[in-house]
Amino acid sequence: MGDDVTITLLGTGSPLPDPLRAGPATLVASGTTRLLVDAGRGVIMRLAAAGVVPIMLDGILLTHLHSDHINSLNDVITTFWVMSPTSRELLIYGPVGTTAVVDGIHAMLREDYGYRMGHHEDLNEGPVVRVVEVQPGDTFSVGTALILVGGTDHRPVEPTVGYRITDGGVSVVVAGDGVPCASLDELVVGADAYVQTVVRDDLVRLVPVPRFQDILDYHSTVAQAAETAQRAGVRTLVLTHYVPSPAPGSYDEWRSLASAFTGDIVLGDDLTAVTMTAVK
Repeated sequence: MGDDVTITLLGTGSPLPDPLRAGPATLVASGTTRLLVDAGRGVIMRLAAAGVVPIMLDGILLTHLHSDHINSLNDVITTFWVMSPTSRELLIYGPVGTTAVVDGIHAMLREDYGYRMGHHEDLNEGPVVRVVEVQPGDTFSVGTALILVGGTDHRPVEPTVGYRITDGGVSVVVAGDGVPCASLDELVVGADAYVQTVVRDDLVRLVPVPRFQDILDYHSTVAQAAETAQRAGVRTLVLTHYVPSPAPGSYDEWRSLASAFTGDIVLGDDLTAVTMTAVK
């Protein structure tokens, strides 16, 4: 177990298609442990670009079951299966409802499983997937990482969770979507890094479409994420899953909206990575 944890923003996009941004997904690598948080559009391609193939993952953590956070989960499951030299179990942690989602994926891919097992003798069973449904307050270990589950507020989407991943003296919180709340503050307090979905409310309000403006009442703004990070005393705020996608050259403008936070602020394109080192 090392003293570094690397956070890689695999996908920084939103449900709106963007040729440069994959769907929400974050890789947290600590010591010999690799955890994928959420599995949005194009996650397998972004993992490959980061030098990671699915069989190198130790577990998947789902924050919630909105389609943009899980619509490539089927790709992770099948690729993990067909690339594994022997039968291996894929661990998926997520809120209540995750079992039903994975059962649905198996049903969707039943024909595919049959084709592959019929053609490849060594694929003598379908994907071995174990789903663990979690709730706030749960703790568990994956590899060298200790994980604490916290509640988030993304209503009417319920339940939703965030994860505090601790390894080598470094704690990283990946909060998923949602607005500030007491349980999020509790999860984030004292963390080394806090990864948060953010929206530009000033830009969203310019779009006269009710469905688009509805997103404002259940996503943190850049300013709100900064305020949460400042209250919690974190070292680094990592912004992701941008709505709308930042225009070229506008990162400093986004960063200026997080002025309430006095620590380091990270935002960027897909595959942006930051390494956190334990404070001695």
